[in-house]
Amino acid sequence: MTSESVFSDLVLRSWQATIQRADGFFGGLSEEELQQEIAPGKNRLIYLWGHLAAFNDALLPLLRLGERHYLELYAMFVSNPDRKLEKTLSGKELKRIWDETNFALWAAFSKLSPSEWLERHTAVSEEDFVREPHRNRFTVLLGRTGHVAYHLGQAMLARRVK
Repeated sequence: MTSESVFSDLVLRSWQATIQRADGFFGGLSEEELQQEIAPGKNRLIYLWGHLAAFNDALLPLLRLGERHYLELYAMFVSNPDRKLEKTLSGKELKRIWDETNFALWAAFSKLSPSEWLERHTAVSEEDFVREPHRNRFTVLLGRTGHVAYHLGQAMLARRVK
């Protein structure tokens, strides 16, 4: 294995493990448990899960892997705070979206070569990328893996102090 292969494999394994942990946690909660707030007056667990699903869906265009499949998630779980919109999803609906999104991401990730992980993402111009080559797909996936892990940690703490 080349150095590039080792690093891309490491990040992909970390992503997959983090997604599996989040899936096991959120997917194992009842509809009632998903309504629990992470702290009094703060986001509910279902909002955190939807937030993660929305950001994962947004990875497709960001990494030049396709289009978003669930545009409605952004308004429900990113641009508006929890409970602002009346329309929300059930845990069952969110689980289906979560699974479909992560399946699409994994299928696309698996096709990228190590050198393709070092290519720019869509939030950086070609000119800026020449000056800042660290703004690539690889670093986005590192950051998004940390994002999932952070919110999973919040959710797990909320369930412990119930």
